[in-house]
Amino acid sequence: MPSRSATPSHPTFEQLNRRFRPALMAFFLRRLGHHAEAEDLTQEVFVRLASVDTDRMDSSEAYIFRMAANLLRDRSRREKVRFDYRATAQADEDANLDLLDPSRVAASRQSLEGVATALRELPEDTRIMFVLYRLEHLDRRDIAAAFETSASTVDRHLARAMAHLARRMGDA
Repeated sequence: MPSRSATPSHPTFEQLNRRFRPALMAFFLRRLGHHAEAEDLTQEVFVRLASVDTDRMDSSEAYIFRMAANLLRDRSRREKVRFDYRATAQADEDANLDLLDPSRVAASRQSLEGVATALRELPEDTRIMFVLYRLEHLDRRDIAAAFETSASTVDRHLARAMAHLARRMGDA
């Protein structure tokens, strides 16, 4: 495929990178004050720019800096959501919400180990069908086709697995 010749009104991606990377870094550094974040956002601009047809840009400078401003706005929104969540979680003393409470982490691990043990107790076909259906979200008909059986047989295996897990987890 012949290479596209660049005219002043239609620069190549490489030309845009050479021309605008320093200006974008300065743009982000002035607003963020953190070199690593400025580099990340500059890189994100060029990642997004790589999928754009530069021939369709009226003004590459306006397009690139509009994209940069939008990235800053998106980052600001995400930070606000995170800040609001943290503030709400801290302010709500009644909830006693500690996402990294060691006892909750240990209880969750123990619960997961119980499920894993119960799954290992199942016959192999039943276990595989259950995992494919519940964890991999495959359709029952696709599972039936893979096992060369009927969908009703898959349903029986799934019901058997659910009953076993409910029994084992109820005992725990």
